[in-house]
Parts: sequence; C-alpha cells; structure tokens
Amino acid sequence: MSRSVDASPPSDGHLSTHRSDTLHAVTEPNSPASSAASSPADATDPSGGDNTHSSEAAVLGGPVVLVAGARPNFMKVGPLQAELDRRSIPNRLVHTGQHYDPAMSDVFFDELGIRPPDHHLEVGSASHAVQTARIMEAFEQVVAQEQPSWVVVPGDVNSTMAASLVAAKMGVRVAHLEAGLRSRDWAMPEEVNRVVTDRVSDLLLAPSPDAVDNLRAEGYPDSAVALVGNIMADTLLANLERARSRPILVTHGLTPGGYGLVTLHRPSNVDDPDTLRPLLATLGEIAEELPLIWPVHPRAESALNAVEVPAGITRIEPVSYLDSIALQADARVVLTDSGGVQEETTVLGVPCVTLRTTTERPITITHGTNQLAGTDPDAIRQATRRALDGDVSGARPDLWDGETARRCVDALVAHTAANIPHH
Repeated sequence: MSRSVDASPPSDGHLSTHRSDTLHAVTEPNSPASSAASSPADATDPSGGDNTHSSEAAVLGGPVVLVAGARPNFMKVGPLQAELDRRSIPNRLVHTGQHYDPAMSDVFFDELGIRPPDHHLEVGSASHAVQTARIMEAFEQVVAQEQPSWVVVPGDVNSTMAASLVAAKMGVRVAHLEAGLRSRDWAMPEEVNRVVTDRVSDLLLAPSPDAVDNLRAEGYPDSAVALVGNIMADTLLANLERARSRPILVTHGLTPGGYGLVTLHRPSNVDDPDTLRPLLATLGEIAEELPLIWPVHPRAESALNAVEVPAGITRIEPVSYLDSIALQADARVVLTDSGGVQEETTVLGVPCVTLRTTTERPITITHGTNQLAGTDPDAIRQATRRALDGDVSGARPDLWDGETARRCVDALVAHTAANIPHH
C-alpha cells in the first residue's frame, strides 16, 4: 500500500491517507521490470546526480523511520540508514530499548558507525504483552511527531510487531524487512511476530525465494512483495576484514580451526535447567574432541546457577558484533539456536549445527552450510561429526551480496511512486 501522509495530523491525532488501485508485480532486483519501476528515482543512475536524490526524497514526502530494539535489528538498520543518508533521504532511527544492556545494544552503534538514535523509548524488559504495550504507547508519540512516509521494521522481535501495528493504525506505510520467513512453529513468539507484522505491512521485503513462496502461498499479491536479498550480508561483508583483525582469538588462546563456537539464547533451550542440562552434556562430549567457546547470553546466565558447565566448554561474557563474526569466521563448527547465526555462517562458509527442531531460514540448509539437528543428542553428535569430517559444504545464496540496502530503498521509492494500495 502506498499512502500519502498529510503534513498536519487531523483533530483525532491520526494521520490521513489516500490510496490508489495501481499495482506492480514482484520483481527481482536488476531485472528489466525492476529497473523500469525504479528508474524515476534510481540513485544508481549516474545521470541523476543530486537531482535524482532530491526527487527520491520528494517522492517519499516525509522521513523514513527505522525501528530497532534488539541485538539482531541493529546490524540490519545500519546499512539502511547509510543508504538513505547517501541518497539524501531524511530518516530517523528509533531504539525501543528492548535490549538495553550495553553489551547487547550500545556496542553495535559504536562498532558499526550507526548514528545515535533520534528517539530512545527505553521500554526495558517485561512480559511479551507488557513490553509490546509499552512500545506501542511510546512509538505512537514518535509517529505523530515525525509524520513519516514509511516505518521500516526489521526481523521478528516484539519491537517489530509493536511498531508495525502502531504505524498501520495511524495510516502510515509499513515495510517489513525479512518478510516471509516462517518456522511454522507457533510456540515461538517470533513466529507470531513475523506473521502479524507481514499482515499489516504494505511492502514485504523478502530475503530469499522461499520467503517469497511463503508469502504467495498465504495470498499476498506480488504487488506487495520485493525480493531484495539478505541485509545481514551487507553488514557482514562490509565489516569482515575489521572483524578478522580483532584480537579476540588471541585473548582467549584460540587458533583458527581449532575450536567450536556455541551460542544459545532460545527460551526453549535455556530457560529450563532440565532442558539445558542434557544439551550441555552433549556439547561437553563434543568438547572432549574440539574445545568449545560459549559467549553466554544474559538469558542463559540465570539457568547456569542450577547447571554445571562441562569441562572443555569455556564460558565468556557476551561479545560484540565484530567479535562474534571473528569467532564464527575461524571456528571449525558453530553450534547455535540463533537464526542470524545460521545466516552468518552460510555467508562465511562455516559449518553450522542448529540446535532447534525448526528453522525459518531453510535456505541456509538447502544452499548453505547449516544442518538442523534439534536437541536430540544423537542427531547433534552426527551433525557435528559430518562438520568435523568436512562433509558439509554450501554456497552463498543469490542476492546475499552486500547490495540489499540499495534494493530496499529502490523498493520504497518505487512502491511510493506507484501509489500501490494496501493488499
């Protein structure tokens, strides 16, 4: 849906909109149809110059608001902020404060050169319902103040869903970055967030063909979908050499290829000591052959009071983004329950064993280096054995090329120019 926002809010405090019935089909970037759709405001056209950038800002008609709240979001909004700045498109960054620990939040702004947030909602930790409500209350004021042309929400955290609901109810276009991912595990709060956010979004920015297939199967029209690639790769590829120069391996006495990396944070794995204990026991068996290093997520820390960590697993404090990439890049295998790490290891070409029974990122299995093992000890051992024996290979998927932010902004401008109604 493309909505034009009145510069002054009506008396009820909501933004006014109008819609048209013009549609366009989903296109892959760099295809003739895609080029035609974005040509009036294509910042890559050397003949356009500053005038092109000015025309893009004029087409949008208001600032683009980027929403981030948790660790996985920050490395996704960074490239978008930089691309919008490059094209002189006004933008505002909102940090909801869903992750508020400096090790899980502030360090990303420092390392990745992301501008400080224009708005910090400081919602903090709470139950899903309370946290979502706090974000919605505070974000409503931001939308009323900024009068945005778009609200862009990445990922699948509570901040994603809360901000999308507010924007949709206030008549502002919503773009969901990483749309269409599905684990089909309704017990995961993230799955609820993904499905709800997609439903209220006007533009669905899909990272991979399987995500596009999911959206089509659920009835979304092609006019609402853009296959843009994986924006995580933009940040990773731009910062890989910086990450490799970090001293974290030396600090912890690690040698490239001589260790495995563990990351655990899913509630289903870490909240219950009776679940975490046998999982760590299996990892302890692996550590008898290959030392494991484990940056402990704050969520897992409390459960460790009742669980002994086996010998061979070295616990360390949470690490920064660059240190995380450095540890992944030189690991012999990564054992994780993180969706983002599944993607990062695929880009890096490092074998990954996912300690979940489902994944919303199947392309990391079909094309990448990921294996889905669940929490069954035998399955984890077998998957790890394949990785250690060199029986796992993969390739970086198409459009995971470091150019996703450009394609996202192209899609925002083209969608706005076409004045596409909500699906």
